[in-house]
Amino acid sequence: MSTSEIDSIHTQVNAKLDHVRAALAAEIGATHDVCLTCSFQAEDVLLTKLALELDPTIPVLFLDTGYHFRETYEYRDQIAKDWHLNLINLLPEKTVAEQELEHGLLYQSAPDQCCKLRKVEPLFKAVGEYRVWLTGLRREQAKSRAALEESALFTLPGGKQVLKLAPLAEWTTRDVWYACEQLAIPLLPLYERGFSSIGCEPCTTLPLDPNDPRSGRWAGRKVECGIHIEAASAK
Repeated sequence: MSTSEIDSIHTQVNAKLDHVRAALAAEIGATHDVCLTCSFQAEDVLLTKLALELDPTIPVLFLDTGYHFRETYEYRDQIAKDWHLNLINLLPEKTVAEQELEHGLLYQSAPDQCCKLRKVEPLFKAVGEYRVWLTGLRREQAKSRAALEESALFTLPGGKQVLKLAPLAEWTTRDVWYACEQLAIPLLPLYERGFSSIGCEPCTTLPLDPNDPRSGRWAGRKVECGIHIEAASAK
C-alpha cells in the first residue's frame, strides 16, 4: 500500500473518530445516566477508550459468563488496571458449576437457553438502570446487523426503553484496526491466533467462512446470543 493510500485511510478514520466523539459528547455531556457494554473485542475497547476521554468514570459492563477464554479474562484485567476502568462484571444467577449440575452442558444442548441465562438476563437487568446504552456494534459484523442504526430506542423486557447508541455502526474492520493502532490501543491476543469474533470459549472457533467474521460462533447453529434482539413480549 502506497504512502498516499495510507494517508487517505488515516484521514478517513480521523473523520470517523471526530464523528464518534461528537456523538458521545452529545449524550455523555448531557447526562451521567450512561453505560457502555464491553466484550473487550477491538471495537468495544476502541469505543471504551473514546468514552473515557469524556467520562473516566463511565460504567463499563462486562458479561462474566464464566466461560470466557483465559486470554479474555487476562486482557480484561490488564485494560481495567491500565485505564482505571469503572468495570462492572455482570454475573448470572448461577455459577457455571451450579448450572452444569442442574442442566448439563447447555451450550451444547440448548445454546439459546445458555445465552439467555448467562448473557441476556444479566445484561438487560443491568442496562435497565440507565437511560443510554453505548455499544460497539457494527453493521459489517453480520448480516443480522446490516440494518443497525446508530441511535434507536431499545425496549427491554417489562417495557422500559433505553436509548441504544452504536456510534461505530458504519465502521469497517479496517477502520477499527487503524484507529486502534493510531490510538495505541493494545488488542486481545486471540486475534493473533486467527479469531475474528470472540465470545465464550466453548462456543467460539476460528471462522468457518473467511468472508463471515462471526462464522466461528456457536458452530453455525445461530448468529446472535439474544442481547441485541428486543424481547418479543415487549414489542
